[in-house]
Amino acid sequence: MPAYAWKGKNRMGEVQEGVLVSDSRDSAAITLKRNGIEVMNIRLTSGEGGRSFGKVPPKALAIFTRQFSVMIDAGLPLVQCLEILGAQQDHKGFQRIIEAVRDDVEKGSTLQASLAKHPKAFNDLYVNMVGAGESGGILDVILQRLSTYIEKAVKLTSKVKGAMTYPVAVITIAIAVVVIIMVKVIPVFSAMYDGLGAKLPFATLICMSLSNALINYSWLLIIALVVIVIGVRQYYKTPSGHLLIDGLLLRIPIIGDVLRKVAVARFCRTLGTLISSGVPILEGMDITAKTAGNMVVQNAILKSRDAVEQGRNIATPLAETKVFPPMVVQMVGVGEATGALDAMLAKVADFYEDEVDNAVANLTSLMEPVMIALLGGIIGFIVIAMYLPIFNLANVFGKD
Repeated sequence: MPAYAWKGKNRMGEVQEGVLVSDSRDSAAITLKRNGIEVMNIRLTSGEGGRSFGKVPPKALAIFTRQFSVMIDAGLPLVQCLEILGAQQDHKGFQRIIEAVRDDVEKGSTLQASLAKHPKAFNDLYVNMVGAGESGGILDVILQRLSTYIEKAVKLTSKVKGAMTYPVAVITIAIAVVVIIMVKVIPVFSAMYDGLGAKLPFATLICMSLSNALINYSWLLIIALVVIVIGVRQYYKTPSGHLLIDGLLLRIPIIGDVLRKVAVARFCRTLGTLISSGVPILEGMDITAKTAGNMVVQNAILKSRDAVEQGRNIATPLAETKVFPPMVVQMVGVGEATGALDAMLAKVADFYEDEVDNAVANLTSLMEPVMIALLGGIIGFIVIAMYLPIFNLANVFGKD
């Protein structure tokens, strides 16, 4: 397990430091928060988690899990399964991880403990579900559920990323076109108007000023942009920054609605998969919180988890967080009452995954005309601004 050095303030406002062993940075921050520590800084110091073979692509993990389940179902020994899967793995980093897991299992370690040594490849959800499968003697069934879960998660993520590809491409092209006009075209007009010595319209002066700033201070703009990006990324790594930015993302019109639906679908799919695999509800909610992908949703799940630990049901505290839609809360309540919470969560996940499909399609169709209008407006303003003096001169000569 990796060790994290932390620095923070306790409930009395005193600054404290220490080292905490945890499976990830986020889980370490959550543990400290529960102990009344307001985290100021947290960093990895040592441990198995510090050894990295590179990030494992989710698609490769899904294929590995699916093949692993088939081999276990066929009756092959664990070590032989891992040896075969490692030998045929194309991703070199993942291949070394599988080989390391095989060596640990061969030495007598459980599969769960062996996988837990590689948190960058196998997260808490994966490790705990495998542990439940090992203890229950249904490892092949659990691996099938895991592969299905990962495949659905990959599909959901790819849809959202795919929806963002088009607008990002259009915005990039628009910025490139505007920069070229500002740097190459407007200086030609500026030189011509300076020779005339005439009074220029306000719009023309704005364009010429922006062009001069871009030409003369482009290095300063690039430095400022880099500093802002790095600053935002560093701030996002802090618990308070993570919470603030995730909250702002959920409030963005249209996009925030898509992100909320993605988070709800992921919550329902993850928790439903864990419960159906035999993982205890409290442990399942802990794992689900870590895989929420949004700090606001994560905190809401953890608050609900604490309420459940105190003897309350799940639906009521979920409703109190005001993060989850009423339909989700009601369906969870029905699932608890009927003893079929895992099945109900799976149905809600299916529904919200379809909702994400529709929301992404609507977002793409809505953004296309908006971006075209915005790009046309910017280019049109520049063209009109630079030709206004010529129109004014033509009017003056026409009157003469």
